[in-house]
Amino acid sequence: MNLTNSNSGSWRIGTDAETAWIADNTSAGLTITSAIPPVFDRYATIVVPEDDDAAWEALDRALVSILRVESANQRWWLGYLDNSADGILFPEAPRVTLYAGWRYVLVEAGPEPALTWRKLTWRQRRSLPDLIFPTDRCWLVSRLSDDDWICVGGPAGLVHKVLRHADLETRRVELGQDATPPGHIVM
Repeated sequence: MNLTNSNSGSWRIGTDAETAWIADNTSAGLTITSAIPPVFDRYATIVVPEDDDAAWEALDRALVSILRVESANQRWWLGYLDNSADGILFPEAPRVTLYAGWRYVLVEAGPEPALTWRKLTWRQRRSLPDLIFPTDRCWLVSRLSDDDWICVGGPAGLVHKVLRHADLETRRVELGQDATPPGHIVM
């Protein structure tokens, strides 16, 4: 299905078929597999800055630059949680259901829309989608609804770059380990 958005043109809208690999392989809990299926080489979390616009921008740009290199020339699926407080990018689009029954609009796009769409639509500090993965599913980035961190799964090289980036507060996470960053609380 393709839909048009006044800010961004015409885009392919995803269905549950594109996210079944996530839905079928994640389960509620405190481990990384509450957000990321156990199909990747490595996992990490990235702490989201509290009230620092420059830090938010640095996180967004750093993460997208790393992901862009790992999936050169691929389209990305961008998932936006249907949260009535934030509005939604494509209000008429069908939704996919993930995690604890949360509904997302899933749009096939790429790095630039990932960085800009939310800011254009909601004028919020937070710009990245709540869910991002390339069409070949070689990595996944997910921020669950109330968490103040982002979960990442992917090849060892990608996670290594995430862990080493100066603009990201990160932590490597193993399968079965509590993914909650030290000092943070699960809501």
